[in-house]
Amino acid sequence: MAKILLFFMLMFSLTSHLFAEQAQVKTLLIASHPYPEKSTFIKGLEEAARSVKGVEVRNLESLYGYDTRAINGAKEREITRQYDRIVFLFPTHWFNITPMMKAYLNETWGSVGPDLWKGKEMLIVSTAAGGSSTYGKNGRIGVELKDVFLPMKASALHCGMTYLEPLVFEAVSHSKLESYQKALIERLSK
Repeated sequence: MAKILLFFMLMFSLTSHLFAEQAQVKTLLIASHPYPEKSTFIKGLEEAARSVKGVEVRNLESLYGYDTRAINGAKEREITRQYDRIVFLFPTHWFNITPMMKAYLNETWGSVGPDLWKGKEMLIVSTAAGGSSTYGKNGRIGVELKDVFLPMKASALHCGMTYLEPLVFEAVSHSKLESYQKALIERLSK
């Protein structure tokens, strides 16, 4: 597994000059993975996002470890105010966001009124191991992966944000990582 990750990271770094793009909207990407040592796709997508000029990437576990009480809400609010688009990058974690992402929202968004984020855009980017047997009209849960994040959409709308169509990757495969990276770069460059 480590060799595969190393191969894809090396391949991305060698081809990253092909991806040199610039975000049209000043963008803050908040990344989280509950098991970063096992992360392949979120790490790969995070690296792709870092290659886009005008995108700042903040990884919650890198900044705060796993302590959901350590998040500095005031500092995160100040950072968030500087951006027009907020992107949340995480693996789908039992049909939800990750624990650190939830803590981030509680600490950063929970104690302020909805107008703080008014006019900003929200984009959800997520990965899932499950495919059509889990998601979609005929899947076990009966909804599309992008629709699992309805609470995030409700939060965005409550705050006066524009909720953008989520970018989701289901039935993720190592052989498709580069195409996922390109898709993310393309979305961030709009």
